[in-house]
Amino acid sequence: MYLGLKTGWNFGASLFGSILGFAILKPLSVALPKAFGGGYFGPKENVVCQSAATSAGSLGLLFASGFPAAYQLGLLGAKPADDMGRLITFTLCCAYFGIFFTMPLRRLYVCKLKLKFPSGIAAAFTIRSLHVGKNAAAMARKKTWILLYTFLVAITWRVVSEFAPGILWDWHWSWWFYKAGWKWIACVESWGWIFELTPAFIGVGLIIPMNSAASFAGGAFLAWAIMGPALIVTGKAVGTIISPDYPEYINYSNMILDDPINAPSPKYWFIWPGCMVLLCASLAEIGANWRSLLSSFGMMLAPLIDKIRPHKERVVNPDLEIWDPSPIDEQVPLWLWGGGVLTSTVLSMIILKVQFSINPGVTLLAIIFAFIFSLIGAECAGRVSIIPVTTMGNFSQLIFGGISKGSGLPPRENQLNNGLTGMLALAASYQCADMLTDLKTTHLIGASPRAQLYAQMAGALVSIFLSCGLYVVFTSAYPCINTLSSTTCSFPAPDVGAWRAVSVAVSAGSLPIPTSSGITAIVLGVFVVVQTFVKYKWAPEKYHDFFPNWNAIGVAFILGPINTYPMAALFGCIVATIWKKKSPAGFAMYGYAIAAGGIAGEGLGGVVNAALQIGGVSGAYKGTAVGCPLNAYCG
Repeated sequence: MYLGLKTGWNFGASLFGSILGFAILKPLSVALPKAFGGGYFGPKENVVCQSAATSAGSLGLLFASGFPAAYQLGLLGAKPADDMGRLITFTLCCAYFGIFFTMPLRRLYVCKLKLKFPSGIAAAFTIRSLHVGKNAAAMARKKTWILLYTFLVAITWRVVSEFAPGILWDWHWSWWFYKAGWKWIACVESWGWIFELTPAFIGVGLIIPMNSAASFAGGAFLAWAIMGPALIVTGKAVGTIISPDYPEYINYSNMILDDPINAPSPKYWFIWPGCMVLLCASLAEIGANWRSLLSSFGMMLAPLIDKIRPHKERVVNPDLEIWDPSPIDEQVPLWLWGGGVLTSTVLSMIILKVQFSINPGVTLLAIIFAFIFSLIGAECAGRVSIIPVTTMGNFSQLIFGGISKGSGLPPRENQLNNGLTGMLALAASYQCADMLTDLKTTHLIGASPRAQLYAQMAGALVSIFLSCGLYVVFTSAYPCINTLSSTTCSFPAPDVGAWRAVSVAVSAGSLPIPTSSGITAIVLGVFVVVQTFVKYKWAPEKYHDFFPNWNAIGVAFILGPINTYPMAALFGCIVATIWKKKSPAGFAMYGYAIAAGGIAGEGLGGVVNAALQIGGVSGAYKGTAVGCPLNAYCG
């Protein structure tokens, strides 16, 4: 949740859960009697532990996008603590149907297409090295200690840096030159070109392939170093002066707009091309493999078809048939995943009707679209480990905002309806991507998909209450998360601004999309589809990595002008590339553990900072503004 509020992203806990779970459960498996959990603890058991950890953090993005936007628009109570019951029941709606309808997709994405799922591969290699080999015990100790060291360093760094953010966290290098008299260089700061010492995103860079990192950074450069300044020069977008004392510093990310069509901010302008790029890139990839998708569902439904038509021989196309290496008793049967989808769908329809007065038919349609958008999340996770789930939620908002407006709902009810249905799509898409990543690990280790499903269900139950509780903690420490204003907040919450803008736009009389933004979105969307067709039709597979990753580019369009994360991810990827070349064994031993420790450590360090903020002893109260632009605290 911390990372989602800071960056608009969320990270699965698979790597951290696999190593720390081993460190805790392996000794207990030896020390405890079998009646209390003792016994054999091997790679397959480790996968189950990891899956529970991943699922426990799967609902955090709801509270880094849709819910803060709803509070900013005044659609819910005065504060989250007053709405705890409704928060819990809605989170329950989002907790399970994404998990269940992911199961038919395993054969397509993992067994047939063999997508990389970089985080899943990293977790599989990590788990295998903890358990397998004559030196496995010694290697496990080294990995565990390096994870713990990195984890503690990341927590400490995140907490300590809060007291001197301009020195220890963000390097506002253009401000240094500005103070020396180079007034023109303020534009570098205004467009978000700051280097941040973030363990989380440097850790992400250690995991993702160079194609993804380069596309992410390249998309940021295209949007916020070329197209963005061009929009300002041509008058297609406008910025606002941050302080009259420093007129060279301009805010290009304002989402509170009087005239979003004729005078949008660059950030608002880029929402639409970014969303279109993400949608077209993902759907084009799915369209290129539609036969395999149908075959995957056909195999999952085969037992039901055989029961309905027991004497009817099915014609099997060997080119489309997907081989599943899991034993039959470890696969997830139709009654389990199908019954889970049906039960969770009915439960969601009842809760949303009783708690939020949403028509059950609308809820059912929202879940259908959530499944479609989950395919996009799966594509992104499988190819780049970047999951643009908030964008999928925004598109769901557009669809259901139009439905609500067509049915004559007033703007406020429309905004609440499209926000909640968008969160259903967001949660399902993220759960689907997370679970498929874990299923990749399961596939490589040879573990049981059914056992993983049970672990995911248990972790999701924890997540329902944990996510709601943490949201109350963060908003108590930082009320600006839920407050609509143009002032600076410790949590930029980039997803919240986009969510709020879309919610207001689709409930207005006409869709407030700038003409130039809409045209650019259409042109880019067509280009992405054509390029994907060319890649699969004429380019040999070995050259596919030379094509830009449009999912990463689309994320960069929407995230900016905050370019610290693309730069940090590219830096981490360059380090990983050099490290792998110089010492492959060293990277295999320590690389993934360092990445996991950095990601988890920064996130939990943010929780510590929230507690310090509530206690009135955080960097905002006791810190220094040295190194910060405009001489204002920048933590």
